[in-house]
Amino acid sequence: MKLAKRVASLTPSTTLAITAKAKELKAAGHDVIGLGAGEPDFNTPQHIIDAAVKAMNEGHTKYTPSEGLATLRAEIAKKFAQDQGLHYEPSEIIVCVGAKHALYTLFQVILDEGDEVIIPTPYWVSYPEQVKLAGGVPVYVEGLEENEFKITPEQLKSAITERTKAVIINSPSNPTGMIYTEEELKALGEICLEHDILIVSDEIYEKLIYGDHRHVSIAQLSPELKAQTIIINGLSKSHSMTGWRIGYAAGDKEIIRAMTDLASHSTSNPTSIAQYAAIAAYNGPQEPVEEMRQAFEQRLNIIYEKLIEIPGFTCVKPQGAFYLFPNARQAATMAGYASVDELVAALLEEAKVALVPGSGFGAPDNVRLSYATSLDVLEKAIERIKAFMEQKANK
Repeated sequence: MKLAKRVASLTPSTTLAITAKAKELKAAGHDVIGLGAGEPDFNTPQHIIDAAVKAMNEGHTKYTPSEGLATLRAEIAKKFAQDQGLHYEPSEIIVCVGAKHALYTLFQVILDEGDEVIIPTPYWVSYPEQVKLAGGVPVYVEGLEENEFKITPEQLKSAITERTKAVIINSPSNPTGMIYTEEELKALGEICLEHDILIVSDEIYEKLIYGDHRHVSIAQLSPELKAQTIIINGLSKSHSMTGWRIGYAAGDKEIIRAMTDLASHSTSNPTSIAQYAAIAAYNGPQEPVEEMRQAFEQRLNIIYEKLIEIPGFTCVKPQGAFYLFPNARQAATMAGYASVDELVAALLEEAKVALVPGSGFGAPDNVRLSYATSLDVLEKAIERIKAFMEQKANK
């Protein structure tokens, strides 16, 4: 059986591959510490779980509208109004099977063969693959480390061609944790408006922000930018609901209608029970969200200081999300490896610490560490990495 050409060029998920290898070693009896997780280590808050149980007991186990329950879309609209002062009609919102599915569906309805999508690097691993699956062409623009991994207006402008259809802005970012300021977003937005480029604003980490930094959606900066933007968001990170698979898109009603039509022929609808849980997540108490954010911030502040003490590692301190993205090029050289990928493989095999190589994010000199695990485990992992590097340096 010959596979379709559309899947022949797909690159397997780096994060899932590392996680699978770590699980394999654990199953063989090794004490492996996995720092590849892209999900909070907290359970879903109890009131959300209770709402799901209640929904099942009340018989809400049937099909829902393909675009999601009207009540949930109303809660999402309320959330936009409260958090960003953005006003969306129900017809401008679609609930999907996670934010990843929202992105996938969006690219399927906006891209024709050969259309280009500008993707800043480092990028979340699925962006390029989803663009390619829709027949599009990823165009990479390097977010330099000295600019906190963010692209400049000049870089964006120079990447635009007559085939450019969209640009992705992920703030806070996976994998870097960096956040675009209001001024930076305005400058990028002006170029997008000038060239009529759709802005895909991935805001899944908006609730996980630290220090004095704040999240700004590019859609809230002007009515023109709102009309030019599709916001992607969900409850996976903010409410620790990764397994519930509820995400959403908000924006131009024609695009949302097309996404709904496509969803009606693919998923039918997001899981009914998970939608009722999501309603409770948004209209219920928000204290668990803040408690989780505070825990992540505490871990970041402690682990960051320990990480930069490791020989060969340098790191721009993240402003959001729950990842550190240090440059490990010097560490790889000091340890005698030709690449950071080789260093990551050796750390897993010898130190039993699973990191994700930055090559999967378009940044081969870096590695990603998730601090979505307990402080004790994180400190133990850092100690192992440091001991490994000191041993290699003394050889």
